Amino acid sequence: MFENIEDFDGKFNWVAQLQAEDFETAALTVFRFQAEKNPVYRAYLKAIGCQPPLVSHSSAIPFLPISFFKSHKVLCEGFEADLYFESSGTTATGNSRHYLPEPALYEACFRYYFQQFYGLPEDYVFLCLLPNYLERGHSSLVYMAKDLIEKSNHPESAFYLHNFEKLAQTLKGGIAAGKKVILLGVTFALLDFAEAYPMDLSSVVVMETGGMKGRREEWTRAQVHDYLKKQWQLPAVHSEYGMTELFSQAYAYADGLYRTKGLMRVSVREETDPLSNAVSGKGCLNITDLGNLFSCAFIATDDLGIVHSDGRFEVRGRVDYAALRGCSLMVV
Repeated sequence: MFENIEDFDGKFNWVAQLQAEDFETAALTVFRFQAEKNPVYRAYLKAIGCQPPLVSHSSAIPFLPISFFKSHKVLCEGFEADLYFESSGTTATGNSRHYLPEPALYEACFRYYFQQFYGLPEDYVFLCLLPNYLERGHSSLVYMAKDLIEKSNHPESAFYLHNFEKLAQTLKGGIAAGKKVILLGVTFALLDFAEAYPMDLSSVVVMETGGMKGRREEWTRAQVHDYLKKQWQLPAVHSEYGMTELFSQAYAYADGLYRTKGLMRVSVREETDPLSNAVSGKGCLNITDLGNLFSCAFIATDDLGIVHSDGRFEVRGRVDYAALRGCSLMVV
């Protein structure tokens, strides 16, 4: 049974233990733990009038506005964390920080999700084009990519900054040798590379992580994918959905249509009503990530999107902060 969260031991695969529970039971267990032990979430629940003992189903669990990761230390009592992840800080509202008392938990999460969608990392050559993430510290994406590179059985697996010529040569060599190659990159860097080096990458998994990071004119995801497919003769462009405030990831094999598994569920709320929550429809995305065991597993994101009836979801943009009036319900 999923019990004794406070007795977490990194030597055990907590993700597997969560998987052993049905999602409903695990979600309620994590909620009750965090409602008691997380001072930020506890204060937020009090501010909105939520009484945790009366919450009997996961659909009634309130979601913490993601902005609190910028203004507060969202960490359960009784845990210390020297390691943290930090957002890139491209907005005027500051950087989010997500603290890791147990790095093994995050590692178990991203390894689980990658294997569920793509198989063993040992089977791939990982070519990671993440220049702005490498140039700053505390990136959860770099942490994940570094681990996948280390677990790869191929010496060609590596990070790349600005050496496009070497990256192109490595790609061509991997293709010629019949290796399974994943080119993982931030969107602006993939566009820059595709513009400079058009080639046949039809056998390569090209995976974008989203975001122009202020480096290029903003394009829609469809425009990005169409351009990459044209430049590299790709049948489809894959996508990874993750963020500083989440330990879990969703993946899309094509067209930005993300799938979730295991510990992660996505629902939707009305843009002008931060306390609403629906299984499917259009609006702001709410994410339940049970991998966030020691921070908050119930996050009201600033992403606008569509959640389909089968659980798949799309990200269509970002919400205007002015619409999030309900997120200022609490000052602690």
